[in-house]
Amino acid sequence: MGKPTATGRPVAHTGQKGFSFLGLLFLLAGLGVALAALGTVWHTAAQREKERDLLFIGDQYRRAIASFWEKPLPVGTVRRLPKDFAELLRDPRFPNTVRHLRRIYRDPMTGDAEWGLVKETDGGISGVYSLSTGTPFRRANFPSDYVHFQEAQSYSEWIFRFDVEKAQRDVRQTATSGTAQAGAASPGVPDAGE
Repeated sequence: MGKPTATGRPVAHTGQKGFSFLGLLFLLAGLGVALAALGTVWHTAAQREKERDLLFIGDQYRRAIASFWEKPLPVGTVRRLPKDFAELLRDPRFPNTVRHLRRIYRDPMTGDAEWGLVKETDGGISGVYSLSTGTPFRRANFPSDYVHFQEAQSYSEWIFRFDVEKAQRDVRQTATSGTAQAGAASPGVPDAGE
């Protein structure tokens, strides 16, 4: 027998007491799982976007350092690497404004303006890297200059470096081949066999 109502009639039990509450609990649990999955997808997408930014920004620094090195210099000026980022913004070796970098970029992985610096023996900066120790998602399809990033275990191993030794070898080789060609092309110089 059921409880009496305001009219005095008893209410019959239907046997489904609590099923609506249980259905609501399952709905909330399902929404929680869906939101957690969405959060994971969002985090992964955000991380991949940061990786793309890191590749772009690191390459900008490497190109700026290369530009600083390769720029034709005024007579008597010694070729060197930049001592800091400010020299990439305004090259002090020239009387007029020469820029190799548009602005100082933040590290997208840490959100900080501080970068790890690759320094040469003279104190010049030859490269940069992120200070993040996070593990990269990207493991393939790197640009040809950065194929070695496939083996990296953390973002701090993505080193964007200008190869000074190779640049110096190229300059020496060009100078050597230029003098050899100039000697061979000189019409007034007799050969040893003449």
